[in-house]
Amino acid sequence: MIDRLLRLYPREYRTAYGPEIAGTYREMTAGMARWGRLREGSDLAAHALRVRFGLRSADPLGRLAASAAPFAVAAAGVSGGIRVTGWYAGVTLSPTPWRLEFQILHTAEILGLLSLLLTCLGAIVALTGRWAAGVSATVCGLAGTAVLALSETHPNEYQYRIIVPVAAVLTIAVLLACPPDLRPGPGMSAVAGAMAGAAWLPAIVVERGVVGWMSTDYGGWPLLVLAATGVALALRARSSGLRESGAMAMASPPLLADACLLNWYDPKPFAVLLLALPVAALLTAVAEKVRRRPR
Repeated sequence: MIDRLLRLYPREYRTAYGPEIAGTYREMTAGMARWGRLREGSDLAAHALRVRFGLRSADPLGRLAASAAPFAVAAAGVSGGIRVTGWYAGVTLSPTPWRLEFQILHTAEILGLLSLLLTCLGAIVALTGRWAAGVSATVCGLAGTAVLALSETHPNEYQYRIIVPVAAVLTIAVLLACPPDLRPGPGMSAVAGAMAGAAWLPAIVVERGVVGWMSTDYGGWPLLVLAATGVALALRARSSGLRESGAMAMASPPLLADACLLNWYDPKPFAVLLLALPVAALLTAVAEKVRRRPR
């Protein structure tokens, strides 16, 4: 098995370190049960793919994925949370009794709600200290949502079957690309959690009709909060904002997908929302240049 695993490494890396990797693997798995050998093999395969695609902690892309990961899981949680609470708001405002509402749910709807709840729960767990367990739950929830979207009936049926799975796959890719030794610490997890709360709570307040003169028809608020978070991080780090804006762009697919579906028949609002992250990066760069100008 080790020979097949070594083929996953780039040729130059395999030539330089292959014998050493093979020897270490054989020494570690000697006398180990089948499950243990499979676990070690999967870890080695993951490392090989990280080397091949430049996703180690020493690689720029790996560090960018690590910066984006907590906000990607937060964005997935926000998207799922808005949809779950929107469904709950519809149930509570409906004159139909609760029991009857649950009885008429189709199997696909139940599985969809469970996938969304798993995504939200995973995001909470990941950002409150148990990153690996939370990301695993989030990935499972996103995968379930993507699979169900391929067959689920929706007002924008054809668009929904493309946009939702693509957003889910992109988010899963960001979460899995985060190097294990660069998992977010408590500070960045707290920032991502605050971003999620700021993006989710006002949208739900408006959804419930508490503020009657506001609308969430364009789905722009969560994206604006994400962009503002990138600006705040860049200003705090006194950077140009390029890395922070890139991380927020990698984290944005769930929120972009929601905005796209809401604005499918009128693309102008969505086109404006697409400019949020580039404009935020530009404003950050200008602010940093002004700050560094000699006085």
